[in-house]
Amino acid sequence: MEEKITFLNKKILRCTKCKRLVNFRQKIAKEKTRRFKDENYWGRPVIGFGDTKAKIIILGLAPAAHGANRTGRVFTGDKSAEFLFRCMYKAKMTNQPNSDNINDGLKLYNVYMTPVLKCVPPEDKPKAEELRNCFNFLDKEMMYLKNVKILLALGRIAFNSCLKIFKTKKSEITFSHGMSYKIDKKLTLFACYHPSPRNVNTGRLNEEMMIKVLNELKDY
Repeated sequence: MEEKITFLNKKILRCTKCKRLVNFRQKIAKEKTRRFKDENYWGRPVIGFGDTKAKIIILGLAPAAHGANRTGRVFTGDKSAEFLFRCMYKAKMTNQPNSDNINDGLKLYNVYMTPVLKCVPPEDKPKAEELRNCFNFLDKEMMYLKNVKILLALGRIAFNSCLKIFKTKKSEITFSHGMSYKIDKKLTLFACYHPSPRNVNTGRLNEEMMIKVLNELKDY
Protein backbone atom coordinates (compact mmCIF):
# COMPACT_ATOMS: atom_id res chain seq x y z
CA MET A 1 0.00 0.00 0.00
CA GLU A 2 2.72 2.47 1.00
CA GLU A 3 4.77 1.62 -2.10
CA LYS A 4 1.80 2.09 -4.42
CA ILE A 5 0.98 5.50 -2.93
CA THR A 6 4.62 6.56 -3.19
CA PHE A 7 4.74 5.50 -6.86
CA LEU A 8 1.46 7.30 -7.58
CA ASN A 9 2.69 10.49 -5.90
CA LYS A 10 5.82 10.49 -8.05
CA LYS A 11 3.60 10.23 -11.11
CA ILE A 12 1.42 13.11 -9.90
CA LEU A 13 4.47 15.32 -9.33
CA ARG A 14 5.59 14.76 -12.93
CA CYS A 15 2.19 15.57 -14.42
CA THR A 16 2.00 18.47 -16.92
CA LYS A 17 -1.19 17.46 -18.70
CA CYS A 18 -3.18 20.65 -18.02
CA LYS A 19 -1.14 23.45 -19.61
CA ARG A 20 -3.32 26.23 -18.16
CA LEU A 21 -2.71 24.92 -14.64
CA VAL A 22 1.00 24.36 -15.19
CA ASN A 23 1.42 27.92 -16.43
CA PHE A 24 -0.62 29.37 -13.57
CA ARG A 25 1.05 27.46 -10.74
CA GLN A 26 4.48 28.48 -12.08
CA LYS A 27 3.38 32.08 -12.52
CA ILE A 28 2.19 32.27 -8.90
CA ALA A 29 5.42 30.67 -7.68
CA LYS A 30 7.48 33.24 -9.57
CA GLU A 31 5.47 36.38 -8.82
CA LYS A 32 4.52 35.38 -5.23
CA THR A 33 2.60 37.68 -2.90
CA ARG A 34 4.10 40.44 -0.82
CA ARG A 35 3.93 38.74 2.59
CA PHE A 36 5.73 35.65 1.24
CA LYS A 37 8.07 37.38 -1.20
CA ASP A 38 11.20 35.93 0.46
CA GLU A 39 9.96 32.33 0.40
CA ASN A 40 10.62 29.69 -2.22
CA TYR A 41 7.24 28.59 -3.57
CA TRP A 42 6.51 24.93 -4.31
CA GLY A 43 4.75 25.67 -7.62
CA ARG A 44 4.12 22.01 -8.49
CA PRO A 45 1.26 19.51 -8.16
CA VAL A 46 0.28 18.89 -4.54
CA ILE A 47 0.05 15.25 -3.42
CA GLY A 48 -1.88 13.67 -0.57
CA PHE A 49 -0.67 13.65 3.02
CA GLY A 50 -1.38 11.71 6.18
CA ASP A 51 -1.98 8.19 7.49
CA THR A 52 -1.92 5.66 4.63
CA LYS A 53 -3.81 3.20 6.88
CA ALA A 54 -6.56 5.76 7.51
CA LYS A 55 -10.28 5.14 7.61
CA ILE A 56 -11.02 8.73 6.53
CA ILE A 57 -10.05 10.74 3.46
CA ILE A 58 -10.60 14.50 3.67
CA LEU A 59 -10.98 16.02 0.21
CA GLY A 60 -10.42 19.63 -0.74
CA LEU A 61 -11.00 21.07 -4.18
CA ALA A 62 -7.48 22.26 -5.06
CA PRO A 63 -4.30 23.80 -3.61
CA ALA A 64 -4.55 27.44 -2.54
CA ALA A 65 -2.36 29.82 -4.54
CA HIS A 66 -0.36 31.01 -1.53
CA GLY A 67 -1.16 28.03 0.70
CA ALA A 68 -0.35 24.56 -0.63
CA ASN A 69 1.03 25.93 -3.91
CA ARG A 70 3.56 27.77 -1.72
CA THR A 71 4.22 25.20 1.01
CA GLY A 72 3.93 21.98 -1.00
CA ARG A 73 1.48 20.31 1.41
CA VAL A 74 -2.28 20.11 1.16
CA PHE A 75 -4.20 22.41 3.56
CA THR A 76 -1.04 24.09 4.77
CA GLY A 77 -0.14 27.75 5.20
CA ASP A 78 -3.41 29.63 4.74
CA LYS A 79 -6.51 30.72 6.69
CA SER A 80 -8.54 27.67 5.67
CA ALA A 81 -5.81 25.44 7.10
CA GLU A 82 -5.70 27.44 10.33
CA PHE A 83 -9.39 26.88 10.94
CA LEU A 84 -9.48 23.26 9.78
CA PHE A 85 -6.52 22.06 11.84
CA ARG A 86 -7.63 23.91 14.93
CA CYS A 87 -10.86 21.92 14.69
CA MET A 88 -9.12 18.65 13.83
CA TYR A 89 -6.85 19.04 16.85
CA LYS A 90 -9.85 19.57 19.12
CA ALA A 91 -11.38 16.43 17.59
CA LYS A 92 -8.13 14.56 18.39
CA MET A 93 -7.31 13.89 14.75
CA THR A 94 -3.90 15.57 14.81
CA ASN A 95 -0.95 16.00 17.15
CA GLN A 96 -1.00 19.81 16.88
CA PRO A 97 -3.46 22.60 16.01
CA ASN A 98 -1.47 24.14 13.14
CA SER A 99 -0.35 23.27 9.61
CA ASP A 100 2.31 25.79 8.61
CA ASN A 101 4.93 24.03 6.47
CA ILE A 102 6.17 20.56 5.55
CA ASN A 103 8.68 20.54 8.41
CA ASP A 104 6.32 21.55 11.22
CA GLY A 105 5.98 18.02 12.67
CA LEU A 106 2.28 17.62 11.88
CA LYS A 107 0.83 14.11 12.14
CA LEU A 108 -2.67 12.95 11.23
CA TYR A 109 -4.47 10.18 13.10
CA ASN A 110 -6.56 7.83 10.96
CA VAL A 111 -6.90 10.59 8.33
CA TYR A 112 -5.47 11.10 4.85
CA MET A 113 -5.94 14.43 3.06
CA THR A 114 -5.77 15.12 -0.66
CA PRO A 115 -7.05 17.68 -3.19
CA VAL A 116 -9.39 16.58 -5.98
CA LEU A 117 -7.41 18.80 -8.34
CA LYS A 118 -3.68 18.60 -7.70
CA CYS A 119 -2.75 22.03 -9.13
CA VAL A 120 -4.00 25.50 -8.22
CA PRO A 121 -6.52 26.82 -10.79
CA PRO A 122 -6.96 30.50 -11.73
CA GLU A 123 -9.59 32.17 -9.51
CA ASP A 124 -10.06 28.80 -7.75
CA LYS A 125 -12.22 27.72 -10.68
CA PRO A 126 -11.09 24.53 -12.42
CA LYS A 127 -12.43 23.57 -15.81
CA ALA A 128 -14.39 20.34 -16.20
CA GLU A 129 -11.65 18.86 -18.39
CA GLU A 130 -9.00 19.64 -15.76
CA LEU A 131 -11.03 17.89 -13.09
CA ARG A 132 -11.52 14.88 -15.36
CA ASN A 133 -7.77 14.70 -15.95
CA CYS A 134 -7.18 14.49 -12.19
CA PHE A 135 -9.97 12.02 -11.42
CA ASN A 136 -7.71 9.13 -12.36
CA PHE A 137 -5.25 10.12 -9.62
CA LEU A 138 -7.97 10.43 -6.99
CA ASP A 139 -9.51 7.15 -8.08
CA LYS A 140 -6.19 5.38 -7.57
CA GLU A 141 -5.62 7.06 -4.19
CA MET A 142 -8.91 5.67 -2.96
CA MET A 143 -8.05 2.26 -4.43
CA TYR A 144 -4.62 2.11 -2.76
CA LEU A 145 -5.81 3.37 0.64
CA LYS A 146 -7.34 0.00 1.49
CA ASN A 147 -8.81 0.90 4.88
CA VAL A 148 -10.78 3.95 3.75
CA LYS A 149 -14.49 3.84 4.55
CA ILE A 150 -15.33 7.55 4.71
CA LEU A 151 -14.84 10.46 2.32
CA LEU A 152 -15.32 13.96 3.73
CA ALA A 153 -15.78 16.44 0.90
CA LEU A 154 -15.03 20.04 1.85
CA GLY A 155 -17.20 22.14 -0.43
CA ARG A 156 -19.70 21.47 -3.19
CA ILE A 157 -17.22 20.98 -6.05
CA ALA A 158 -15.19 18.38 -4.16
CA PHE A 159 -18.49 16.70 -3.24
CA ASN A 160 -19.76 16.69 -6.83
CA SER A 161 -16.41 15.37 -8.03
CA CYS A 162 -16.89 12.31 -5.84
CA LEU A 163 -20.32 11.77 -7.33
CA LYS A 164 -18.83 11.85 -10.83
CA ILE A 165 -16.08 9.38 -9.95
CA PHE A 166 -18.62 6.95 -8.53
CA LYS A 167 -21.13 7.71 -11.31
CA THR A 168 -23.77 8.74 -8.80
CA LYS A 169 -26.67 10.83 -10.08
CA LYS A 170 -26.90 14.31 -8.56
CA SER A 171 -30.68 14.03 -8.48
CA GLU A 172 -30.34 11.24 -5.92
CA ILE A 173 -27.80 13.02 -3.69
CA THR A 174 -27.54 16.73 -2.93
CA PHE A 175 -24.84 18.70 -1.16
CA SER A 176 -25.97 19.63 2.33
CA HIS A 177 -23.65 20.30 5.27
CA GLY A 178 -23.47 17.39 7.68
CA MET A 179 -25.33 14.92 5.47
CA SER A 180 -23.89 11.52 4.59
CA TYR A 181 -24.60 9.16 1.72
CA LYS A 182 -23.61 5.59 0.96
CA ILE A 183 -21.99 5.75 -2.50
CA ASP A 184 -20.90 2.13 -2.83
CA LYS A 185 -20.69 -1.03 -0.70
CA LYS A 186 -17.61 0.25 1.12
CA LEU A 187 -17.65 4.05 1.09
CA THR A 188 -19.79 6.72 2.74
CA LEU A 189 -19.57 10.31 1.50
CA PHE A 190 -19.97 13.15 4.02
CA ALA A 191 -20.68 16.72 2.95
CA CYS A 192 -19.19 19.74 4.72
CA TYR A 193 -18.93 23.43 3.99
CA HIS A 194 -15.43 24.42 2.96
CA PRO A 195 -13.44 26.02 5.83
CA SER A 196 -12.74 29.10 3.74
CA PRO A 197 -12.47 32.55 5.33
CA ARG A 198 -15.66 33.53 3.50
CA ASN A 199 -17.67 30.73 5.12
CA VAL A 200 -16.07 31.15 8.54
CA ASN A 201 -16.24 34.96 8.65
CA THR A 202 -19.90 35.00 7.62
CA GLY A 203 -20.80 32.38 10.21
CA ARG A 204 -21.92 29.85 7.64
CA LEU A 205 -19.40 27.50 9.23
CA ASN A 206 -18.11 27.67 12.79
CA GLU A 207 -15.90 25.51 15.00
CA GLU A 208 -18.83 23.77 16.67
CA MET A 209 -20.27 22.73 13.30
CA MET A 210 -16.92 21.55 11.98
CA ILE A 211 -15.98 19.58 15.08
CA LYS A 212 -19.41 17.95 15.14
CA VAL A 213 -18.86 16.60 11.60
CA LEU A 214 -15.33 15.43 12.44
CA ASN A 215 -16.54 13.56 15.53
CA GLU A 216 -19.26 11.89 13.48
CA LEU A 217 -16.59 10.59 11.11
CA LYS A 218 -14.62 9.11 13.99
CA ASP A 219 -17.66 7.38 15.43
CA TYR A 220 -19.09 6.16 12.12
